[in-house]
Amino acid sequence: MQQIIGDYRSFFAMQAQRLAKLGIDIAGLPVSHLALRTESIDEYLRLRDQIEQHCSANVENIWNGRPISKLLLREPLDLGDGFEVTLLELIPPKHQRVYKMGLEHIGIVVGDGIDEFSRVHRAHLTGQQFQSAVCEPVYILFEDYTHVKFYRESLMDVCIREGQAFNGFSHAIKPA
Repeated sequence: MQQIIGDYRSFFAMQAQRLAKLGIDIAGLPVSHLALRTESIDEYLRLRDQIEQHCSANVENIWNGRPISKLLLREPLDLGDGFEVTLLELIPPKHQRVYKMGLEHIGIVVGDGIDEFSRVHRAHLTGQQFQSAVCEPVYILFEDYTHVKFYRESLMDVCIREGQAFNGFSHAIKPA
């Protein structure tokens, strides 16, 4: 998988170290997902096909006018330090501002303590996204345009609550 998406272990370690420097301890918190951005729709489709070879399901939908895949891996990726991830989020070209291409963010599940977490760490949070009625992560944007997003529940659980079952491979767009 590293050959397809890049050095995910180093990326996760870098983000965890940055959080630790800010006094944010993620030990024991589940990793919701790991997200990658592509520079073009063609690259998105190529990576989607390559990643799917390692997956049991893909939920792809259209959000903000572009497809986004949530790819459920057959085997979790070991991120080191006792962390693992089973869901990859694949996002095509930027749409609102500058984003890091390639490995772009990690999602951490804080759970029902997300409101308290937001109050305690407000000085370090960059903002909050209002993605849906059940998905409103807070996030930290770093100087290299990578993020760490903090969720009440995992992205997979959000998808399921929104009626997107992880049964096989669902594509919102097909290759040209």
